[in-house]
Amino acid sequence: MEIINRKENPLLNRVELSFRWEHSSDATPTLAEMVAAAAKAEPGAKVDLVFVKNVNTRYGRPQTTGLALIYGAASAAKVEPEFIHSRHKSIHASSTPAEPIPVTVKEVKEVEPAAGIEATKGAGES
Repeated sequence: MEIINRKENPLLNRVELSFRWEHSSDATPTLAEMVAAAAKAEPGAKVDLVFVKNVNTRYGRPQTTGLALIYGAASAAKVEPEFIHSRHKSIHASSTPAEPIPVTVKEVKEVEPAAGIEATKGAGES
């Protein structure tokens, strides 16, 4: 699992992790594996407060992307819909997988325009 973007959301008391999982020689990762990997990627995260959403595996490519939401408290996690809680209930009740999951964090840097190049406005903007 590779963390593409990490965003802290203090208003909702959560951290949002956008991830990409390359699984060329393995099967598509299960929801339990994704939850465990996201909990491992964020220090101090509790597995029962991790919710994985927006999972997308592209046809013909061994790559899965998604969004992991890691809440700081159980009261904050109540903003998630009930179907998300029921989907993760069996995962949160069971233990983490026995096999360790490799996690890499890739820093995302914003690139500044080169000298002499001005930022252009989009169509319709003034």
